[in-house]
Amino acid sequence: MSACWEITSIRRWLIALLLIVAVPFAAGNADSTNPARRGLHSWSVRWQPKRVLNGSPVLLQVSSPQRLESLSGKWLDHEVFFSFDAPSKTWRGFAGASLETKPGKYALTLTGKTKSGNEISFEQAIPVGKANYRQISVTVPKQYTEPGPEQLREIDQDKAIKQRVLGQVSPEREWLGNFLPPVSAPISDVFGTARVFNGNVQSVHQGLDFGVPAGTPVAALNAGTVLLAQMLFFEGNCVVLDHGQGLLTIYMHLSKFDVKEGEQVKRGQQIALSGGTGRATGPHLHVAVRWQGIYLDPAILLKLSLP
Repeated sequence: MSACWEITSIRRWLIALLLIVAVPFAAGNADSTNPARRGLHSWSVRWQPKRVLNGSPVLLQVSSPQRLESLSGKWLDHEVFFSFDAPSKTWRGFAGASLETKPGKYALTLTGKTKSGNEISFEQAIPVGKANYRQISVTVPKQYTEPGPEQLREIDQDKAIKQRVLGQVSPEREWLGNFLPPVSAPISDVFGTARVFNGNVQSVHQGLDFGVPAGTPVAALNAGTVLLAQMLFFEGNCVVLDHGQGLLTIYMHLSKFDVKEGEQVKRGQQIALSGGTGRATGPHLHVAVRWQGIYLDPAILLKLSLP
């Protein structure tokens, strides 16, 4: 009986030891890619999309081991602003990888401040892959590839306006919920396409084109503030919305404005009518997404599941 009891005790001890060792290796949630160390007293970092490519917007979701008053981050040399989402008890932030980002792993550095004023920090590597983008040839009026003195003056004036408007970064989040398509129409050209204008001028298509006739109502992708509603040389009639956390959406080649600068708009609100103004081969809507000075793929943004 004594030997049997000893064998049983050893078995129980081995089972308990295996359970203790196994706990730290519990699988992370399926909606994250390589989540940070998980547990009751650790950080957790998740992101969308699961596979980040150059040109991708990135939605970050962070939980911390202590209750925080604020959270800030840095990724790819850009500041990342976070806001607290009470229902999920997590911090949400927006970031992005530019078209020029080379494949590799890039550290997201997080710094949180507790109620008592102490700082805690964490670092999580986020891998970035390489996307495949195509090349096309486009023909436009000669003034857009070989501008004269008058056009050059207009271009210089526009450049100053764009630097002022597109350089603005407001840390407070204005967007709420998923981003919606601006029109109900097929996409006629995708993000990242290398364009050869009139055989000798090259550029990269930094947005999405929707094949719509002139006069089609254009809706705001999400809630925000109108930073610009003005005619520009290349962009034509252009609207820029600030959604907070450094995120802007840009609507080009419009025929009519339905908003004015400084106005706050709701997600899905009509802001303009489509057209073919500026450097355009015909009537269509061009939509761009810009985050802290870099352009990101709007098609990916429209697929993200946002709170």
